[in-house]
Amino acid sequence: MAPQDKNTPPPLPEPLRVAVADSHTHLDMQDGTVEEALAKAASVGVTTVVQVGCDLAGSRWAAETAAAHDSVHATVALHPNEAPRIVLGDPDGWSRQGAREAGGNSALDTALTEIDKLAGLPQVRGVGETGLDYFRTGPEGMAAQEASFRAHIEIAKRHGKALVIHDREAHDDVLRILREEGAPDRVVFHCYSGDAEMAKVCAAAGYFMSFAGNVTFKNAQPLRDALAVAPPELVLVETDAPFLTPAPYRGRANAPYLIPVTLRAMAEVMALTEDALATAIAANTARAFGY
Repeated sequence: MAPQDKNTPPPLPEPLRVAVADSHTHLDMQDGTVEEALAKAASVGVTTVVQVGCDLAGSRWAAETAAAHDSVHATVALHPNEAPRIVLGDPDGWSRQGAREAGGNSALDTALTEIDKLAGLPQVRGVGETGLDYFRTGPEGMAAQEASFRAHIEIAKRHGKALVIHDREAHDDVLRILREEGAPDRVVFHCYSGDAEMAKVCAAAGYFMSFAGNVTFKNAQPLRDALAVAPPELVLVETDAPFLTPAPYRGRANAPYLIPVTLRAMAEVMALTEDALATAIAANTARAFGY
């Protein structure tokens, strides 16, 4: 049998019996309308989504979309890779805004002021995704990332919102900055990427760990080991759609309706029934984002 064309959406999974939330998705980067995405997700038991902002335009869009749909909650932030682009410019036009001039620290402050305003809106349930990403950023960009991360922590605490963390190859520094600044009451490690040791540190601190489709990848044993020691009351599930599509659909576009595929793989690793894990995740996500 020929492999499915990359452009063919994966089939609808068997519906969950207990409805859950996709704790991290990017509907603005997915094909089709928001309404279609939400209806498809709801048809398999994914009845709530958290729409995540990565830049000013995306954060405004998240807030507007959450205001228009009861089943959507928003988070707002400048992604860790966005901060250096604002400060240092982006001559290659790698981000979706295209090439940009360097704006310096004052441009970062201006952008953070707008994130702060958006964070006060009732439909905005979190500040994120913020954090550190050492995968794409050289030393000159790290200062901008760190300043932005510390500012987002302060905004989350002042508004009483969840902090949604993007941590790529920066575990120690992310944990250190959370300790130095004092973490908000609710912290979510989006697309958790640490090992089992780090999962124990996060659990001790009461941080939520959200697992994405990459937990199903063949080479992701360290991630499954982390999930196995994570307390069920601190575990969330996400798509990070359109990215990180779970096996066996890796390489095709991800969407909230594929949450059941990842959840079932997680239940196996955690030695829980699908319904028990779904029940925990539904409660955890509501607690994490205060809805």
